Amino acid sequence: MQYNKLGKTDLELSQLGYGASPLGSVFGKVDQSTGIRTVHSALDWGINYIDCSPYYGLTKAETMLGKALQGIPRDRYILSSKAGRYGPEQADFDMSPKRIRASLEESLARLGVDELDIFLLHDIEFVDLDYVLAESLPCLEALKKEGRIRYFGVTGYPLQSVQKIVQHYPLDCVLSYCRYALHDTSLLSITELLQQQDVGIINASPTAMGLLTDRGAPEWHPADRTLIDCCRRAQQLCSEQGVNITQVAMQFAVGHQSIASTLVGTANPQNLRNNLDWIDQPINEVLVAEIRAIFAPCAGSVWASGMDENSDK
Repeated sequence: MQYNKLGKTDLELSQLGYGASPLGSVFGKVDQSTGIRTVHSALDWGINYIDCSPYYGLTKAETMLGKALQGIPRDRYILSSKAGRYGPEQADFDMSPKRIRASLEESLARLGVDELDIFLLHDIEFVDLDYVLAESLPCLEALKKEGRIRYFGVTGYPLQSVQKIVQHYPLDCVLSYCRYALHDTSLLSITELLQQQDVGIINASPTAMGLLTDRGAPEWHPADRTLIDCCRRAQQLCSEQGVNITQVAMQFAVGHQSIASTLVGTANPQNLRNNLDWIDQPINEVLVAEIRAIFAPCAGSVWASGMDENSDK
């Protein structure tokens, strides 16, 4: 396993991180024994970075992860969780300092730890960014000074929201999802800014929330028909060459030197093992070029997320 420094922090994250959202049964029911076994397998196989959120399964993921981490030495893993998003609706967002502090205490109790290595504001595009700058981030900075968290940052889908925050507030890291993958590499448009600010980059959802899989996009996926059709064509191309498109997606996602860690979510130890084996194999650059050509008509094909003024659309 390769380990990469996260920005200006002293954290060395595994190239592949474990995204714990499936432990909340958000993609299908997960029994506790399987979920715990997956977490233990991840640690045994060299993954040292685990990410979660109270939003995943409405606290179920954090609760199961806490049970999995019982008895595991604290120095064996780097742990991040989030605050600000507590449900699927606009009304479920609260990034006030009071709620952030309460949320941290709740997460620490569920996870069974005394501090978080990384604390993130969850999907900032759903709230007023001026409020985030004036109230939410200073709260995280205060928590860092108090020793309750080690580092802090933000997550979001629209890049313009992340860019605005980074330009106006010194963050330790950002977590971006679906913006550096086979179908969309637009995260690179702000990579230079992030590097200039020495902000660490965590990449999530290398399969674009299921788009880049043999099964294809789930019913709820927000992608438009053009992008979904391009993904289907890319999957067919890989299938014709005897390759799983998820293998190529994983290899591509972990390949950029600016990204400290790429998160993969699963509650199946074998799926996790497959991902680890795949990223150790050389990538087929010719196939990648052919896939990227398929996505050329979809360049800039993003979906709406958050408040209109914060969206990339």
